[in-house]
Amino acid sequence: MNARDLVLDYHNNEGPDMNRNILLAGLAISAIPSLALATNGYQLIGVGSYQKGLAGAVTAAPGSAMTAVTNPAGAARIGSRADFSMEAFNPDRSVDLSALGGSKENSAVDMYGVPALGWTAPTSDGSNVYFGGGMYGTSGMGADYAVVPFAGTMEWDGYSNLSFWQMAPVLAWNLDNRLSLGISLNIDYQSVSIKQRVVNNGSVVNQVDLSRTASAFGYGLSLGLLYDFSRDWTLGVSYKSKQNFSEMKYQLASGDVTLGGVAQAGGTYSLDMDFPQQAALGLAWRTTSALTLSADLKWINWSDTMDKLTLNGPGVTVVMNSGWDDQTVIALGLNYDINRSFSFRAGYNYASSPIKEEDVSNNLILPAIVESHYTLGGTWRINNRWDLAMHYMYVPENTLVAPASDPMMPGAKISLSETSFGANVGYRF
Repeated sequence: MNARDLVLDYHNNEGPDMNRNILLAGLAISAIPSLALATNGYQLIGVGSYQKGLAGAVTAAPGSAMTAVTNPAGAARIGSRADFSMEAFNPDRSVDLSALGGSKENSAVDMYGVPALGWTAPTSDGSNVYFGGGMYGTSGMGADYAVVPFAGTMEWDGYSNLSFWQMAPVLAWNLDNRLSLGISLNIDYQSVSIKQRVVNNGSVVNQVDLSRTASAFGYGLSLGLLYDFSRDWTLGVSYKSKQNFSEMKYQLASGDVTLGGVAQAGGTYSLDMDFPQQAALGLAWRTTSALTLSADLKWINWSDTMDKLTLNGPGVTVVMNSGWDDQTVIALGLNYDINRSFSFRAGYNYASSPIKEEDVSNNLILPAIVESHYTLGGTWRINNRWDLAMHYMYVPENTLVAPASDPMMPGAKISLSETSFGANVGYRF
């Protein structure tokens, strides 16, 4: 059975009670789960050029005020400083429906700006307790696909835009010469807009139009620890709780949600979209006075928040099965101080895609499928107060193909590659 037959069969077998509770496995209605920003799922591998240069291997090696969102204990180790970061994030995404008699389409959106700023300082002169925080863009991305014809008389198109910000007031303290602890309150903001549809012979068959952007606030906690086994070895541990968001509300017109050719009623629709808990374990080894190696092992609980998402509206519930798996992230970093003024960094980050081939047709927009990340970076210490850090990230393309047994879009392909470059201005008080 091809994609056109699937849609027509779904329409012809619709019953009067289906609008009460719909478990949708049809074309295009899986748009919302695919709002994911790729790197490690839709989470950046690091915030700011210092963290990016080490490919995110910073749990035991804090070096900037962005540590508030990775390991809060680091705020007690980096001294009194402020950091201002801007990153240009460049994803290259495509959807290929050639196996369904269609074509390949590249996204028209290929650059996103990701700003972040943070600071930390002792609570008083000579204090071992530090306070800080900042505003951090931890994810944010979108795509704009033109109409892709397939299966003869059918067409598919999609659009999405996701922004995610986090404010993290942090309190950290050095208990002694070896142990540091930290805690941060995560105050989150996200906005989501999407539009995706399937048309047959000019008539809308399936559609979700949430292009009237909705937003929500969320909250959570982060805990961190740093412990020096010796002058050369440091252990880092961090835990970030699930970030719980209020429901996003969309005011929709009749037909903005269309299922099996039947326009659903207009009104207020709500979407609940949380951010997953995660934990990280890191080690830093100062092999010489100039060279430090760092490694992180991180777990991200995507299956809790991105396995299923639910859109509720007047008389209709749409359950979207995105099917994301948890991720285990491995990050390795190298920092080499060339002299007192210049440092060089390099890193590698790997995590298996949370989306598998059987879930390709549920994640057509912004697939979070990249796995390997290669990074370079460095810092120029201009004087006793100012420093400038820069980074470059390269992520090779990864492609997933829906299996022939897929009931929605057999043979559909999704692809993603990324580059990123940015700069961080640091100031030491």
